[in-house]
Amino acid sequence: MNGAWLIALVAWPAVMSLAIGAAGRWPNLREAVSVLTGLVLLAGAILLIGPIAAGLRPSVTLFSILPGLDFTFTLEPLGLVFALVAATLWPLTTFYAAGYMRGNREGHQTRFFICFALAISAAIGIALAGNLLTLFVFYEMMTLVTYPLVTHHGDAESRVGGRIYLGVLLTTSIGLFLPAIVITWMLAGTLTFTHGGILAGTGLGPKGAMALYALFVFGIGKAAVMPMHRWLPSAMVAPTPVSALLHAVAVVKAGVFSVLKITVYIFGLDYAFQTSASEPFLWLASITIILASVIAIYCDNLKKRLAYSTIGQLSYIVLGSALATKLGAVSGSLHIVTHAFGKITLFFCAGAIYTATHRKYVSQLNGMGRAMPLTFTAFTIAALSLIGLPPMGGAWSKWYLMSGSAGVEEYALLGVLALSSLLNIVYLLDIPARAFFLRGDDVPTAIREAPAACVVPLCLTAAGCIALFFAAHPIIDFVSSALGEGA
Repeated sequence: MNGAWLIALVAWPAVMSLAIGAAGRWPNLREAVSVLTGLVLLAGAILLIGPIAAGLRPSVTLFSILPGLDFTFTLEPLGLVFALVAATLWPLTTFYAAGYMRGNREGHQTRFFICFALAISAAIGIALAGNLLTLFVFYEMMTLVTYPLVTHHGDAESRVGGRIYLGVLLTTSIGLFLPAIVITWMLAGTLTFTHGGILAGTGLGPKGAMALYALFVFGIGKAAVMPMHRWLPSAMVAPTPVSALLHAVAVVKAGVFSVLKITVYIFGLDYAFQTSASEPFLWLASITIILASVIAIYCDNLKKRLAYSTIGQLSYIVLGSALATKLGAVSGSLHIVTHAFGKITLFFCAGAIYTATHRKYVSQLNGMGRAMPLTFTAFTIAALSLIGLPPMGGAWSKWYLMSGSAGVEEYALLGVLALSSLLNIVYLLDIPARAFFLRGDDVPTAIREAPAACVVPLCLTAAGCIALFFAAHPIIDFVSSALGEGA
C-alpha cells in the first residue's frame, strides 16, 4: 500500500465531479455516476483497514514550499475512521438526495451533485492530511465548495444564510486558525502530525499553550463551539440533503476531527494534559452542550431544532479532546461515528417529512406517525442513540466520555453529561411522541411515506445506529492503536 493510493482517494470524487457535470442532461445517468463514485470511494477506503490495522502508515509528499512546510498526505487510524464515516454515508446521502431533489422539483440539480462530490473530496483530504498545511487547504476548500449548496435556492433567505455561513467560517479560519498554524511552525519548525505531538520541548509554557489551543479551537469554526456557532443554524436554509451533509458527513465532522487531531498530534496528549492547555475548553464545551440543548427545546422549526442539537453534540467531541487523555480521545472518535449515523438519520427523516407533507414545524407533526410509521420509527431509533440509551451506538460514546471525565476526577462533567441527556430526551423524543401518541386533526388521509429513495436510506442509517452498539469495540481498539499509552 503506497502513497499513490492516498492521492487517488482524495482525487477520485473531484475527478468524477467532471463526469457528473457531463451527465447533467441525463438525470438518471448523473445520479448513477454520483452513487457509483461514492461506492468506489467506500471500497477504496475499506481496503485500507487491514494495512492500517497492521501498523502501516502510508504517506506521500506532493511538493515542498519551505523546509518543514510540505503538502503531504498520511493515513493513520484516526484519519481512516473519519474517511470511512464520510465514505460510508456519502453514497447513502447521494441516493437520498436524488429522491429528495426530484420529489421537491428542485432546480440546478447538476450543480448540486457536482458540489456534493467536491465536498467529499475535501473531507477525504482533511482525513488524510499529513500536516497542518494540508489540513488547512482542504478545510478552506470544504467551506468554498459547500457555499453553493447552502445558497442553493437562490432566494433572499438563502443569500443571507450563505453570507453568515461564509463570513463566520472564513473569518475564523483566516483570522485565528491560520495564525495558530504560523505560530506552531515558528515554534516547532514543522507542521507534521506526529505521535506524541510537536510542541513539547519548544519552550512554550502553560499560558502560551492555552492561548495557542484557544486559537485553534475558535479558529476551527466548523466545530461550532459557542460563540462560533452562528453559521450552523443559518445554513439550515439549504435543502435537507445538504443539512445531512453538513451535520453528519462532512463539514461539522471536519471541524471536530481537526480539533481532535490537533490535540493528539500537534499538542500531544501528555503535553496538553501537563500544561492544562485544553482545560478551559472542558467548561466552554460544557456550556455549549447545555445552552444549545436548552435553545433546541424552544425551536419549533424541525431543522433548526436539529441544528442546535448538532451544536451540543459536537461539543461532546470537543470535550473528549479537551480531556487530553487516551480515553477522552477514544470517546471523541467514537462519538464522531455514532453521532454521524444518528444525526444523518434525523435529517433524512426531516427531509422525508417535508417531501411527503411540506411540513417543517414540530407543532405540525401531531398524529403523523400513523401515516409515516417507517420515518418516525427511524427517527425514534436515532434519537435514542443521541440520547445515549442502549442498545444504540451512542450509548458507548457517552459511556466512555463519562468514564474519561471520572478518570481525571472532573466529576462536575458527569453532571453536565447527565443533564444533557435529560435535555436530549425533552427536545428529541417530543417529536415521535407527538407523531405517535397525539391526535392530529389536520392529517390528510392521503399522506403516505416519502418516495423509497428517501425512506430506504433513513432505514439503513437507523439500522446502523443499532449495529454500532455491537460493533463499537473494534472501533475503540482500532483508534486506541493510534494513541499509544496517552496520558
